[in-house]
Amino acid sequence: MMSKHIVIDPITRIEGHLRIEATLDDTGKVTEAFSSATMFRGIEEILKGRDPRDAGLLTMRICGVCTGTHYQRSIEAVEHAFKVNIPKNARLVRNLVQGALYVHDHTVHFYHLHGLDWVDVTAILKADPKKAVEVAKQYSDNPWNSSEGVYRAVQDRVAKFVKQGRLGIFGNGYWGNKAYKLSPEESLVIVSHYLDALQEQRDMARMMAIFGGKMPHPQSFVVGGVTCVQDIENPARIAEFKAHLKRAREFVKRAYIPDVLLAGKVYASEALAGEGGGLGSYMSYGDFRLDDNDFYKSAKLFPSGVVLNKDLSKVLELDQTKITEDVTHSWYKGSEVLHPLKGKTEPEYTGFAKKENGVAYLDTKGKYSWIKAPTYADNRVEVGPLARMVVGYAKGDKRIKEYVDGTFAALSKIVGMQVPLTALFSTVGRTAARAIETSMMSDVMMDWVDELAKNTASGDLSTWTEFNFDTVAKDAEGWGMAEAPRGALGHWVKIKDGKIENYQC
Repeated sequence: MMSKHIVIDPITRIEGHLRIEATLDDTGKVTEAFSSATMFRGIEEILKGRDPRDAGLLTMRICGVCTGTHYQRSIEAVEHAFKVNIPKNARLVRNLVQGALYVHDHTVHFYHLHGLDWVDVTAILKADPKKAVEVAKQYSDNPWNSSEGVYRAVQDRVAKFVKQGRLGIFGNGYWGNKAYKLSPEESLVIVSHYLDALQEQRDMARMMAIFGGKMPHPQSFVVGGVTCVQDIENPARIAEFKAHLKRAREFVKRAYIPDVLLAGKVYASEALAGEGGGLGSYMSYGDFRLDDNDFYKSAKLFPSGVVLNKDLSKVLELDQTKITEDVTHSWYKGSEVLHPLKGKTEPEYTGFAKKENGVAYLDTKGKYSWIKAPTYADNRVEVGPLARMVVGYAKGDKRIKEYVDGTFAALSKIVGMQVPLTALFSTVGRTAARAIETSMMSDVMMDWVDELAKNTASGDLSTWTEFNFDTVAKDAEGWGMAEAPRGALGHWVKIKDGKIENYQC
């Protein structure tokens, strides 16, 4: 058998604008792979000459999935340029809106984007609902929505799809593949929560809308603070947010975490072997301010730093001047490696290399993607939940160590052996890191919402810091560097005479 070249376009689980080309050897192993972002946005060019206070409203349209994250980073970049620090209430509101996005996004990622890679939906038709109840109890003392009747109803619901030959959202799976290792009963438990999560994610989204104005694309953040004054001065609105948070937290603790422990047990050998470990180097920009100091001087829930080659004994302090972007293989003019403050986003589309059997292939020796190649001190590093947990753990962050160690202790007990921390460096570990982060976030948010209620009840209703635009916008530059749920995100802005001179994100 000769090598085979495959193309997957679009990759729909990340909203579509991604193409993957891979070469497989005669055993079916991937020997070479390339990814290509297939959509040009050009927001950076659109922003030139505009009022920097408008940048957030435009940049958030880059992504409707991470929704307000680009919005907030852009505003923070301008605040950094203007040397404006926001009030406590604004900090707490931003933390709560962004925290709600984490809880929502990680839950959706595990169940609706990633879950069907672990679970054979059609296998649940063979499951014994009574045994499924016992399975659920192995991973939680109080499992979510667990009963023989519930599981039987889930079976009946899926069976109707199968009998009609229309699997709908469950279509085009690899059903029956030997890589699916969960038993029918284990699959039934997770599929049940998959369906529950379709309902629960709506409540999670409502949290963002309460203080953000709407979801997706919230509207209540402005340079200097937030605008949701009437919401934070109304105890009923804060209580409404807290009620949604309590339910989301229950789902995370009683469904999401137990399901990840289940997957961790079944795929323990893959985790121990480090399958899907990736680069082994990690970076976190840091995020979620815990005090009211300047953004880059305040303590944060997620510390910043860089860990190279899985060496947890050494954490490099983050230096934003070492971040660069390379456009050698991107559809942009030039081939210089530039820091974002000096960056350029001038399109130069060169097309595909060849067309065979009706399929066009990327010019992998030339330019082939709309995404630039970012590096840190010439290192390729992973960002996202695993990176945040690794950096936090390596820096000795007490809270992160407690959640990571607690999860590994629970998994070790279930597996029946000590699972080493190195199991984090795997696909299973990355999935666990996302769940650990969600659990931690849902707990910390309870503290933040109580802090907001207490602060507003004391009479402090300030939500915005006043500044003189004509003075601060004369000649300035700044950056907003923090963490989206799925990875580090930075915005850089140069301002001249009240207008944006250059922008990169």
